[in-house]
Amino acid sequence: MRSLDAARTVCERFHPGLLKELDQIPYAERERPGSPVIDLFRIHGGVGLLIPETYGGHGAAPLEALRVQLALGALSPSLVAAVSMHHFTAAMLYSLAVKSGRLSDAQTDLLHRIVPEQQVMASGWAEGRTAQNILKPAVTARPVEGGFLLSGSKKPCSLSRSMSLLTASIAIHGEEGGEPELALALVPADAPGMSVHDFWGNDLLAGAESDEVRLEDVFVPAEMVVRAGADDPTRLDDLQSAGFVWFEMLISAGYAGAAAALVEQVLERKRGGAEERAALAVDMEAALALLEGVARGTGAEPGDEESVARVLVARYAVQNALPDIVGRALELLGGLEFISNSASAQAAAATRALAFHPPSRIAASEPLLAYFGGGPLVLA
Repeated sequence: MRSLDAARTVCERFHPGLLKELDQIPYAERERPGSPVIDLFRIHGGVGLLIPETYGGHGAAPLEALRVQLALGALSPSLVAAVSMHHFTAAMLYSLAVKSGRLSDAQTDLLHRIVPEQQVMASGWAEGRTAQNILKPAVTARPVEGGFLLSGSKKPCSLSRSMSLLTASIAIHGEEGGEPELALALVPADAPGMSVHDFWGNDLLAGAESDEVRLEDVFVPAEMVVRAGADDPTRLDDLQSAGFVWFEMLISAGYAGAAAALVEQVLERKRGGAEERAALAVDMEAALALLEGVARGTGAEPGDEESVARVLVARYAVQNALPDIVGRALELLGGLEFISNSASAQAAAATRALAFHPPSRIAASEPLLAYFGGGPLVLA
């Protein structure tokens, strides 16, 4: 399938050998708890995809990143579900480092070590809100001498068992009350008081390590907390909007890759009539074209309302299209394929998870209608 072949070529350029190694592992092994796919991602330089070259990364463009996700999603939905969290976190953090110049020496040193040490970053953001504070903090922070004590939990938290670093949005509560201050904490995975607990109970996407991360009075030095600052109070809000766009684009591409792999099987095996195969391929290519259009229009820091609206339109259109596409693909692959090999059915079912990533289509309906009518886009 031409579109998947193009995606594989891009993926091989950034991560030589990764697709071959993934393909040699049985599908069930890739998707199970304790799967080796995240380790393979790290070994093959996956961490640096969106990290600027000045920090040792690849500095991939949005369209390139989208195609890498398509190629990986065709082999392991668990992997793309997990690493989408790392990639959107990287996009936010390094944008802050490159454009603001406000990071502490300790923060800058840490960012320089992510690629050489292949540190995977989990996301402790309560993703899904694009109002003033787009990603509502899931963790509270109490000021103490030299830093903060963090308490709270994130569930599910992908990469929970493979992460080197947790990046958590935090709400800093002052002694005098009032509105808490939004900030970002960089927490080592081995920090005292941080623990991982079983949470994910579904066999689908089990390789993403989406369990619960708890923080109980976890001390974080002040130099490892990025604060908005009185001189630029909206800076972190803008970065959250940019991260939101990256996440929606990359996670949609991952599930689309899983669907495209099923369509590719239909085409390769020449299942059904030519008209059926062509119609299936056209619908799949239309979904991919929507995502590619978003990627082509995405700048380095896409935090404006238009970017958020555009990615949501593409995400929901793809979300609507995938169930029909994978259903028809399974039907054309036939009953013997369904009986003898569960991988196709599992991949098809995994694509349904796109509907469960925030914001839900129902939650976004009225905000999008207001935006389409000329008003602001305010997702709650």
